[in-house]
Amino acid sequence: MSKIEVNTVEPQCGTTLTVGKCTTSVNVPGSATVTGNATAANVIASGNVVKTNAVQASDAGNIISQSGTTITIGASGDTVSLASGASQSGFGRTGTVDWQTGSIKTSNFTAVDGQGFFVDTNGGAVTVTLPTGSAGSIISVQDYRNTFDTNNCTVTAGGSQKINGSAGSVSLTTEGEGITLVYIDSTVGWRSIQDNTFADTGSVNIIASGGTESTTPCGNYKIHKFTGPGTFTVSQVSSTAANNNVSYLVVAGGGGGTSSQGGAGGGGGFRELRGPVSGCYSVSPLNGAPSITLTAQAYPITVGGGGAGNKSDPCQGSNSVFSTVTSAGGGAGGQRSAQGGSGGSGGGNGACAPAPTAGGVGNSPPVSPAQGQNGGTRGGNSDAGGGAGGGAGGTGGPGGDRPEAGSAGGAGVSTSITAAAVAYAGGGGGGQGGPPGTGNAGGAGGTGGGGGGGGAGGAGSGGTPGGGTAGQCGEANTGGGGGAGSNPSNNPVGGASGSGGSGIVVLRYKLN
Repeated sequence: MSKIEVNTVEPQCGTTLTVGKCTTSVNVPGSATVTGNATAANVIASGNVVKTNAVQASDAGNIISQSGTTITIGASGDTVSLASGASQSGFGRTGTVDWQTGSIKTSNFTAVDGQGFFVDTNGGAVTVTLPTGSAGSIISVQDYRNTFDTNNCTVTAGGSQKINGSAGSVSLTTEGEGITLVYIDSTVGWRSIQDNTFADTGSVNIIASGGTESTTPCGNYKIHKFTGPGTFTVSQVSSTAANNNVSYLVVAGGGGGTSSQGGAGGGGGFRELRGPVSGCYSVSPLNGAPSITLTAQAYPITVGGGGAGNKSDPCQGSNSVFSTVTSAGGGAGGQRSAQGGSGGSGGGNGACAPAPTAGGVGNSPPVSPAQGQNGGTRGGNSDAGGGAGGGAGGTGGPGGDRPEAGSAGGAGVSTSITAAAVAYAGGGGGGQGGPPGTGNAGGAGGTGGGGGGGGAGGAGSGGTPGGGTAGQCGEANTGGGGGAGSNPSNNPVGGASGSGGSGIVVLRYKLN
């Protein structure tokens, strides 16, 4: 092995020093250092420090190193920068942009290639003009605080360039929407390669309190049930607007019944709405009351009481109220010669009510869908019983002619808003008419809590020969009408009448 040792090697002519010749490999030992004015452009030394006047670096790391086919520029912690005016080639983008988090856009602007922009349209619509694109140009736009559905963001191409092959613009109109566009060529222009929308995951949920609270076994819904007056307090609404449209049930108190050939009480008014995202339950045929969007506030809740039953002066049920929705109390049963009272559902007529013989008017005041039905008409002879109370889903039965049994109350309607099917707002059953001692039964209460009517007593059955049994009360928190007492003609010992059942308010919404 030959070896030449010198301190200095100088070129024979000029300033160019050539080491080796064509096809010759020149090795730099592992501990060698290159200094002076030599250029580092063609010096690759694995594990070595390169020092020249053109490239400066500390001995702490490498500027350029090679391992196999991998070339590393800089060391850990270093920043590799291009000089001002320099350009790069061969590296390219990977479909990403540099997000301008320090400059939220609130007004019209022109985008810059390679950048992403958060756009805030809370104060009004914003137009984004794309830059003049060349192959590989890329920009992104993202809804800053989920207001594109309120005030749109429009992305338009500059000059004569196209978007997705057509001249014009793209409108972003969905809450939380974002888009990324890449310029391809003059045929297609800017192409949208990604379009995303806001997801429920991580969104803000409704926070509310009041009544008896529970969650449903299907889906992720919360229920607030009020069986008496209270306050529904919303401290935070959902960031997903549709979730703030609450589902609700509002049932008023049922009307009281009367006796001595009087009518039964009508069921309380029934109003229901299943919101767009509070599904997962079966609604009543009366679903369709006005939509209510929750806001952060306290909502007073009124739950109507049932009307008292009374031979001479039965009472109408009381209204139930949630927000802008009111359900009317059920009409009281008519006395012996009077028409039944009007209300959510009408009370039944007295047996001797004058013509016209139509029962008490339901759905009063009128709403759509109807909150209840009419009460029953009077019977056809002097010993007839009074009419039964109307229910939310059906008219009360007519008073029975002697010696017939009392008529059935109008049917209520069923909903499973509380996660179990429950019927509400049935009418009270009519009392039995006819001479004392016949022993016929009173009419059944309507499904949905209506009280049954009293029957005429046989000897001793009501405690007094010829006496009668009492009408039953409407069931609590169903809005059922009170049943009429037995109606033996001209007998002051007829059975007492039943009071109406109290109402209820139920609220239901999606948590997330």
